[in-house]
Amino acid sequence: MTTTVTPDATMVEQIATGVVREHPPGQAPLRDLMGAWFDAGLAWVHFPRGLGGLEAPRSLQAVANRVIRAAGGPEPRTVNTIGYGIVAGTISRYVPHDRAATLLRPLATGEELWCQLFSEPGAGSDLAGLATSAVRDGDGWRINGQKVWTSLAHKSTWAVLLARTDPTVAKHKGLTYFIVRMDTPGIEVRPLRQMTGRASFNEVFLDDVWIPDDQRLGDVGAGWFVATGTLGDERTSLGDRIPARGSGAIADAIAIWQANPDRQTPVARDRLVRLWARADAHRLTAERARVAAVSGTPGPESAIVKLVGSELNQAIYEFCVDLLGPDGPLLDTYSPEAPDDESGATAVQRKFLRSRAATLEGGTSEIMRNVIGERVLKLPQELRNDKGKPWNEIPR
Repeated sequence: MTTTVTPDATMVEQIATGVVREHPPGQAPLRDLMGAWFDAGLAWVHFPRGLGGLEAPRSLQAVANRVIRAAGGPEPRTVNTIGYGIVAGTISRYVPHDRAATLLRPLATGEELWCQLFSEPGAGSDLAGLATSAVRDGDGWRINGQKVWTSLAHKSTWAVLLARTDPTVAKHKGLTYFIVRMDTPGIEVRPLRQMTGRASFNEVFLDDVWIPDDQRLGDVGAGWFVATGTLGDERTSLGDRIPARGSGAIADAIAIWQANPDRQTPVARDRLVRLWARADAHRLTAERARVAAVSGTPGPESAIVKLVGSELNQAIYEFCVDLLGPDGPLLDTYSPEAPDDESGATAVQRKFLRSRAATLEGGTSEIMRNVIGERVLKLPQELRNDKGKPWNEIPR
């Protein structure tokens, strides 16, 4: 009988070091590097073996990622942001092992980007009220509807999709979860221009889109349960983007402070110190969440990290723009062709504008507070007039 040893930090570091030695970042093609990263079980160390994981504690992901960054490689999640942080966990939980491997490897290498077809014009915070329909058609499903605020839909190969398969039951019970290729006939993607000048969000129209039943994840009618895991992954991903101490957004604030000695007032200094303390507390909270989430579906605690992180991000860039004084409102270009790396003389202003989305995407701050209150603190639920009513009897 063969006994599998659970990797520890030393083993993960050794495996990661071997990968970057054989595929030096900057020299080896990115897809080769990330393919080797997946094959070595370092894409998601807590996943099963063969699916980009080592069945190791989730907290050891930070060990592997430090090695690839130190070697000059990318933060892995940036290769396929939605794929790594939001979609991969759902695939590993619901797709049979062999097929999951064929989906996860090109996701991990960045060859196939993913997007999330959840929100709709009439169903954002109240996601369970969505109207996109999926109707049985032979050995598959016929889908019609509209999605909105879909990040990277214009670049994605695949999407996860939540649709209503039974309008005669309560809204949470009539949903089913699918995956769909974005080149399927009947899918149209239209860009939405942001105030930064970019168009990374989109609206997506689905007109008689047919997909086979083997692209359904979970049972018919169990889509809300599957989506809850995806949303937990998303909140963890959005709140979990915690750089090393003193780097990231707070590093931008420190750099602007040092570059503007004439604006270093006692009031501004006090404000900066408070932001530094909040940033470090958030970093430590996220680390505790990572250690706790060693396996399984992320719980409601991920809402805490997401809520605190998104509001902190806004507060830091508000401070940066204030400290810049008359230069604060200046932006280098308002253009769809603006670089995605947020480089340039006025990158901080662009980051300030982008930060406004932080408290909306992945669940608004109001929704996060509801999740924390009801599911973490066990407070009484809000009164819901539509609770238990069939979806098709709810006024819209």
